Amino acid sequence: MDKWFNVGKIVNTHGIKGEVRIISKTDFTEERYKPGNHLYLFMPGAKEPIELTVKGHRQHKNFDLLTFEGYENVNEAEKFRDGILKVPESQLGALDEGEFYFHEIVGCLVFTVDGEEIGKITEILTPGANDVWVVKPISGGRDILIPYIEQIVKKVDVKEKIILIKPMEGLLS
Repeated sequence: MDKWFNVGKIVNTHGIKGEVRIISKTDFTEERYKPGNHLYLFMPGAKEPIELTVKGHRQHKNFDLLTFEGYENVNEAEKFRDGILKVPESQLGALDEGEFYFHEIVGCLVFTVDGEEIGKITEILTPGANDVWVVKPISGGRDILIPYIEQIVKKVDVKEKIILIKPMEGLLS
């Protein structure tokens, strides 16, 4: 049985030709949403996913817009609202060195290069030029935002679920 990975959530329809708005949860939109690719739609309360074939993809403002083969109008696409699009583990491609899937990073413990435990990564934000890792501190308090850049992130070991950082001044305060 395959493990499933979230690539986006359908939040609304767009226009009358069956397009749906996606809040994307993947760094690989061009690859994931390429026409002909298969995505699996998990609807709240449904026992089985619906297999969908991507017909078209474009970006509009902060959303990815998708159309699916066989769903040509807004009435057919409307029923997909609030569904989660996933792919099976078998569709995850190999990554280059220094690249990671979100699910490999979330849950990792973060330590400074001096051995001080900072906390655990709970979420990844993708605001622009680089990803930002949200760390829940072990001491409690506000989340710490760690930019994924070479100057700060020194080592990522997804097998051991450990990340070493060299915090710049003010990052941890």
